[in-house]
Amino acid sequence: MSPHHPLTIRQAINFSKQKGKEMIANFDGGLITSDAGIVWIAELDKKLGITEKLANCFQDHRHPSYVDHSVHQLLAQRLYGIILGYEDVNDHDKLRYDPALKIALERLDWIQSNQGVLAGKSTINRLEYCPETILNQKTSRYHKIEANFEEIGKAFVEIFLESYKKPPLSIVLDMDVTDDQVHGNQEGAFFNSYYHGVCYAPLYIFCGHHLLGAKLRSSNVDPADGALEELQRIIGLIREKWTNTHILVRGDSAYSREEIFHFCEEQPQVDYVIAMGTNNVLKLRASDVIEKAKHEYEQKLAPITELMDRYFQKNEDLEEIKKIVPISTWYRSICYQTEKTWSCQRRVVTKVCYGSDGLKIRHVVTSLPASKIPPSKLYTKKYCPRGEMENRIKEQQLDLLADRTSTQTFQSNQLRLWIHSWAYVLINAFRQNCLKKTLLAKATVGRIRLNLLKLGARITISSRRIIIAIATACPYQDILAIANKRIQTIPDTG
Repeated sequence: MSPHHPLTIRQAINFSKQKGKEMIANFDGGLITSDAGIVWIAELDKKLGITEKLANCFQDHRHPSYVDHSVHQLLAQRLYGIILGYEDVNDHDKLRYDPALKIALERLDWIQSNQGVLAGKSTINRLEYCPETILNQKTSRYHKIEANFEEIGKAFVEIFLESYKKPPLSIVLDMDVTDDQVHGNQEGAFFNSYYHGVCYAPLYIFCGHHLLGAKLRSSNVDPADGALEELQRIIGLIREKWTNTHILVRGDSAYSREEIFHFCEEQPQVDYVIAMGTNNVLKLRASDVIEKAKHEYEQKLAPITELMDRYFQKNEDLEEIKKIVPISTWYRSICYQTEKTWSCQRRVVTKVCYGSDGLKIRHVVTSLPASKIPPSKLYTKKYCPRGEMENRIKEQQLDLLADRTSTQTFQSNQLRLWIHSWAYVLINAFRQNCLKKTLLAKATVGRIRLNLLKLGARITISSRRIIIAIATACPYQDILAIANKRIQTIPDTG
């Protein structure tokens, strides 16, 4: 953010002397920004039309003669601010003066003007706030920008589909829920004993690094509530363009539901690998594997126990020594059907681990047949990579602050969640298109922001040029050059 604010008195800050010389800081640097890297994001955004696609999901009822900031510009300013780390609407009362953001939004005529500023908090708030008392935004005095929720949900999938030049052979859809703590009287927020607080429980669906769905939910509902509907919607949109792509659905035991299994089984080229809880029947069916794992571990432990008995006292504690012995892991595949909830037999893969902490047993139910993939590979290669989705949710909540659902109404908080999610879509597009085969190819959103976006620069404007003079000591000049070269090779969406 630029330290220069036209409406404040410039101050001088005195520090302690160094080698007899006074050290003074002031705010007379002129057009200097700390966010020069946003220009790269804006260039990519113009090429791919990501923010424009989101803007097309809004209807603007404002009178054109009174409009200084289009819906597209308001959304771009909000998304760029979130990407830069300014997650609150209030931040835009200062961010609106930043010269780099004005360049990103193509407001060049405003850069050197004290009157020409970007949208402030009140204007942007009217974009994302949906008061429950307003039934018709066309006739509303203050809230004339209306979001089409169905189109916004659809746009996430469309951006994902457009990121591929040709349909892939297979994709994996991961679904999971997280907590979104709130600290007020937000509509639809309830206390959840599992998350130990008043919160929402948004449902996320990812395909690798691509975000396909972000559905805000109350935390007093079933963990799988709405999951089937989201899968049906997303898979339906994918099938409109990719008819032959194989889709694998993954989830933890919260989604081990008959309706989800049945839906996947009814769809061509759709399979699932979903965890399920254990029970006495499953343990009994795996009893022989449990005995094998226990026997193998005891065989590994026997030489160490014998050695300890020979050289140490009998009462020596062996628990710490036992932890050195590798855990014995065995897998088993069976056909299983519950008494009431399942409509047919299904394949269940059991993982049995026996070690110093005793027995640990896990199960996954799948539609993939044993003839295609053995139980060990199904668990380790198909199910376990599901944990990578947790990193995507962390990027959403820790780096992009998608949990800032602090408005009063549920609808407004859903829209705010989508806006933060759209910021993720934009910066992930930058990661996918510009950072492949570089040091930051797998960097988190936070690291990309720190290394490539938070750049100090002096901006000089003449009649023919705009020069963004970034610090000479910038450590990632080579990656920025590569990113720029790749952006220029992307054809315009228009």
